Amino acid sequence: MRKLSYTAFCIATKREYGLNDEFQMTKNPTETFTLGHSPDPDDAFMFYAIAKDKIDLRGYRFEHRLEDIQTLNERAQRGELHISAISIHAYAYVADKYALLPCGASMGDGYGPLVVRKHPTPNVQRSTSNQEADACESLRSGTIAVPGKMTSAFLALQLFLGEFNFIVVPFDKIFDAVENGRADAGLIIHEGQLTYTRSGFEKIVDLGEWWKRKTGLPLPLGGNVVRKDIPLPVRRDISEIIRESIDYGLTHRDEAVAYSLAYARDMNAQLARKFIGMYVNEFTRDYGETGRAAIRKFLTDARDKGYLDVPIEVEFVE
Repeated sequence: MRKLSYTAFCIATKREYGLNDEFQMTKNPTETFTLGHSPDPDDAFMFYAIAKDKIDLRGYRFEHRLEDIQTLNERAQRGELHISAISIHAYAYVADKYALLPCGASMGDGYGPLVVRKHPTPNVQRSTSNQEADACESLRSGTIAVPGKMTSAFLALQLFLGEFNFIVVPFDKIFDAVENGRADAGLIIHEGQLTYTRSGFEKIVDLGEWWKRKTGLPLPLGGNVVRKDIPLPVRRDISEIIRESIDYGLTHRDEAVAYSLAYARDMNAQLARKFIGMYVNEFTRDYGETGRAAIRKFLTDARDKGYLDVPIEVEFVE
């Protein structure tokens, strides 16, 4: 079977949903909403019940917009979509336009984005602190390919590393950038977190593991937001619908995973199931106090270190 490029893959999924590239406001915008999310297995799993009318949508209609996360972050800054998946990093810059939904989180609880390199180094047993010091020294001396400056992975790497040299590369081209020498290391998100070893790469640092050890909290990567110009009762309806869609997937896991396989680039069913299990969990149903604390800690630390230049305002639809 011919492998589609990521761009072609997005076009194909848009055709499946019958979508137009441009949003057209309906006569009654309180009944039809644009819903942006990534064409990835975890998002497909979360929104399966909505996409396939498995739950009561309460008279609302959702027009899916499938884009990579960097594009969704940029669209959120322009306020283009009613509802969207977004990086928690990017949320800091759109809090005036959007509120976080309490469901739909992608949290790495002791795992998360990886920094990888191509050539292994001698396996010398060292303490964790020495390993981190060596990793920082090595990474600062080279160039890192990153999937976007507004991604949470990029912000987490700034918190871990401080200042570093980087190039921005589409997330699915980062392995190539390291392979061909454009970068010395790559910041890996999505399925690459599970497939890097078979591509001949080695892990330098797991940012979710580092963050958990440092703070005791999960690493907040992504969430769902809804525009504040939508009436609050409708925002609450949307929140409940998305939570019910997540619950449906968790309750009908085999069915939802089977649907999600169409979006599992470079993953077999076993890896796709593992990836979904990593990022669709109890935090996805509701952040809870732990998840909310993790967001505030993540953004506040970034603000204190000068990586965010906006006030930290975290508002949930309650």
